[in-house]
Amino acid sequence: MTATVTAEVSSTVRSTGKRRRTTELGLLVLAVIIILGAYALASLGRNASLPADIWPFLVVLLALLVGAHVANRRLARCADSLLLPIAALLNGIGYVFIARLDKDLAALQASWTAVGIGAYVATLVVIRDVRVLQRYRYTAGLVGVVLLVMPLFPVLGRNINGARIWVSLGPVGFQPGEIAKIAFAIFFAGYLVERRELLGVATFRVGPFNTPDPKHFAPILLAWGISLVVLIFQRDLGSALLFFLLFVIMIWVGTGRVSYLVVGSVLFLIGAFASWKAFGHVRRRVDVWINPWADPHGSGYQIIQAAYALAWGGTSGVGPGLGIAGRIPYDSTDFIFAVIGEELGLLGTTAVLCAFLLLAGSGLRIARESRDPFPALLAVGLTVLIAFQAFVIMGGVTRLLPLTGVTLPFVSYGGSSLVSNYVLLALLVRISDQTARRGPDRLLVR
Repeated sequence: MTATVTAEVSSTVRSTGKRRRTTELGLLVLAVIIILGAYALASLGRNASLPADIWPFLVVLLALLVGAHVANRRLARCADSLLLPIAALLNGIGYVFIARLDKDLAALQASWTAVGIGAYVATLVVIRDVRVLQRYRYTAGLVGVVLLVMPLFPVLGRNINGARIWVSLGPVGFQPGEIAKIAFAIFFAGYLVERRELLGVATFRVGPFNTPDPKHFAPILLAWGISLVVLIFQRDLGSALLFFLLFVIMIWVGTGRVSYLVVGSVLFLIGAFASWKAFGHVRRRVDVWINPWADPHGSGYQIIQAAYALAWGGTSGVGPGLGIAGRIPYDSTDFIFAVIGEELGLLGTTAVLCAFLLLAGSGLRIARESRDPFPALLAVGLTVLIAFQAFVIMGGVTRLLPLTGVTLPFVSYGGSSLVSNYVLLALLVRISDQTARRGPDRLLVR
């Protein structure tokens, strides 16, 4: 009887894995067609001719994506079939617009894409069971803190564009905060699994409400303090907001206690107000957000030009390659979403937004289907990192939020961001594969 059940489970897993990998391959082919078409149209719009390197571009693109697909087929055959194609599509669209803006940056982005996919495959090879990471939760937390404060070290740290978030090791420069976010997600997930019973017990009464003991709010206070340190000394609003949101949402999901969300929100408002009162660079960001026209040729220039670009794009855009390149400072990093809006219009930006929504939805579905608390919480944390980072930068470009200067995941130029996001993606893929293998009765077969 046991042998029969085992055989049936094994057959179900094989069948599901085959279907998902076939779906993934088809979606990757569709992504390649879209990316190749956008690359050709951008060149036609700019030079009225097809790019001379279109065939080498196709070969390299296929080689990278086929390599990642083969890794999934060999190492994570039951993983979700949407994650890799969506990331590949966003990465490819980002490359097309970076190449349209700056050929030198495009060459570097292509190299970082190869490194990122290599890191994706290496993560799948090394992390065969994501639950192993739970043993190293405190090590991950320590590594995250060291990486986060590393730009403050003498000699190593570099101050670029007013933010001290870079580290230089010889000829190589990178943002250690991009790696730190994954380390913190691992630490938070492990900590919450270890302490969730204590954190979830409501033994303290405030008026008509029962809440957990105040001493258990200490981790939120610690996260709040670290966020303020990042804000004060590195002037990195985006990372400060992202790390704080990461922990507040994870502790809320892990315990189910809305009180943590309320306390976290109150602390965020207090910290935001105090920072606005105390620090000039925070005040300038808020002032530019409220009224960029107060200094149209200075601090408000980027926001105004981005607004013009989005307005000129209209519904369908001016066309790939037909926008005014170079008008917006940092258009290949912080403001690439505005460039996409100008050339692809509302339809193009909506497509990018939908891609991120699908990516976030897949991550949350993976978390919901997981039977183990640590992989489930880690999936939530990794999804929060991708989704909120995209929301924060797109909100900043469209003036929904103050501009914070984070990158648009997989789309913006940046080696540190690209490589860390591919590692993050590989962890989600591993969690998805493990969930499918351990719970065949709950598989979502597409």
